[in-house]
Amino acid sequence: MSFAIWMLLVASTMPYVCVGIARRGLPGPYDNNMPRKAIEHLTGWRQRLEWAHRNNFENFPPFAAAVIIAIVTQVPSGWVNGLAAAFVVARILHNLAYAFDKAALRSALWTVGYACVAGLFVAAATR
Repeated sequence: MSFAIWMLLVASTMPYVCVGIARRGLPGPYDNNMPRKAIEHLTGWRQRLEWAHRNNFENFPPFAAAVIIAIVTQVPSGWVNGLAAAFVVARILHNLAYAFDKAALRSALWTVGYACVAGLFVAAATR
């Protein structure tokens, strides 16, 4: 099961990667007293990565709960690891689709990620 736990770590860092890339190279000094002010003027791919940053925060809690519940209920590790990996891959591709403004692909990848979460919950519930 340690692989699925590693996937939790990867998924938990995705929001910070997205926002870090979005903010990198912005003109002007960064003001740590008002860290969100810098994002108010983002446009294009930077703005979309900021939105992906927020979406990652929204999608992490159900994923984390599903993985933990699947582990606790002793869902076979192959299922847990496979669905956790598929979720992370879908989310990485989702972030890229967000950055490159591919809305339909982004929505499809979101659905794949959600299906992985639902699969983990269903596998745990039917143990």
